[in-house]
Amino acid sequence: MTGTDPAADAADLWTAREIAQQPAAWRELAGSLGGRRQEIEDFLGPLLARDDLRIVLTGAGTSAFAGQILAPGLARTLHRRVDAVATTDIVSNPHDHFAADVPTLLVSFARSGDSPESLAAVGLADTVLTDCRHLVLTCNPEGGLYRTLSGPERQRAGRSLVLLMPPGTNDQGFAMTSSVTSMMLAALMVLGGCRDIDQLADAAAAALPDLEKRARALAEERSDRFVYLGSGPLTGLARESALKLLELTAGRVVSYFDSSLGFRHGPKSVLTDSTVVVVYLSNDPYTRRYDLDIVRELRATLPEERVISIGCRDDAGEETWSFPALGHLADATVAPVLLLAAQHVALALSRALGLDPDNPFPAREVNRVVNGVTIHALDQ
Repeated sequence: MTGTDPAADAADLWTAREIAQQPAAWRELAGSLGGRRQEIEDFLGPLLARDDLRIVLTGAGTSAFAGQILAPGLARTLHRRVDAVATTDIVSNPHDHFAADVPTLLVSFARSGDSPESLAAVGLADTVLTDCRHLVLTCNPEGGLYRTLSGPERQRAGRSLVLLMPPGTNDQGFAMTSSVTSMMLAALMVLGGCRDIDQLADAAAAALPDLEKRARALAEERSDRFVYLGSGPLTGLARESALKLLELTAGRVVSYFDSSLGFRHGPKSVLTDSTVVVVYLSNDPYTRRYDLDIVRELRATLPEERVISIGCRDDAGEETWSFPALGHLADATVAPVLLLAAQHVALALSRALGLDPDNPFPAREVNRVVNGVTIHALDQ
C-alpha cells in the first residue's frame, strides 16, 4: 500500500505520506477484515449476544481518544454499556474502572503495542475481572500486545482476537494518523456493522487536495492558539485534533478542546483576538443546533475567518469546510474523515514553524512510543 501527497517536500515526509494514504488503507482494511469474517463472528457473536456484557475501549493518548469518539455511537448501536477508559487510567486505578465484576470485552487500540500501559492494562483486567475477553486492534505485528495476545493458547481458548491493520499504517511519523483512523474504522466494522468504507474513502480522497490547500492558507496566519469544539462523539474528535496540533508543533501552538455546550462555562476564557476556533458540526439535527449556536456566537466576537465550522450537511452555507456526501452518516462514522482536516492543519503549522513533523522533538523530550513508565505490582 502506498500513498503520495503532492504537497510533500523533497524529504517526502512520513507524516504527509501517511495522511495521504488513508483512503487506500481503509479500502485495504475492509478487504482484510472481510477475509476474516467467520473468525470475527465466531469470537464476537457469542459475546455480543450476552445482555450483561460490558465493552471497554482502551488505549493511551490518541488511541484513548479513538475510544472516546466511538463509545457513544457503539453504545447506541449495540444497546449495551460501552465505556472509553484510557489504559493510563486503568493502570493507575484498576479497581475503580473494574469495580463491577461483570463479563467484559476489553478492546485495545494500539499503534505499536509496545507502550508499557497497553500490556499492563490487559494483565490488570485479567487479574481483577473474573471473565474478560480481549479484542486487539493494532498496527504492529512485532509489538508486545500482538505477540502476547495472538498466542495459540489464547486463540484456542477463545480468550482473545487480534486484528492487524494494513501494512503501512504502523505510522513511522511521530504522530498517529493512518493508524488511528484505520483502527477506528476496524472497530466500527466489527462491532458496529459499518459498511460505508468505500463511501468514506471516496470522500476522503476527493477532499485531500483541498484540505491541504486550506490548511496551508490557515498556517500562513500564524495563530499561536487553536480551540477545537464538538458534541457527543465529536468531543473526542476535538480532543484528538487538539493533541495532533500540540504534538506536531512541539507545543509552540497552544491547543484546547471542549464540547460545544461546555465551552461557555469558563473555558471560553482561553479566547484571544488571534485564536482560531474549529467547531465540528454534528450530523444529528438536534445536536447540530447547539454546534451552530456556538459558531454564531463566536463569529459575533471573533473575526469570521477565525471561526471554522467543519461538517457534512452543507445546509444554508453554515459550513466553512464541508464533506456533503457524508451528511447521512453517524458522527462516529464520519469522524475519521473529519480528522483529516485536523491532521492537515497540524502538518501545515508544523512546517510553517520550520519544524520536522516526523520528529518535532529532536531532543526526545517526548517520544513516539512512550518509555520510562514503571508498572507497579497490584496490591490485591
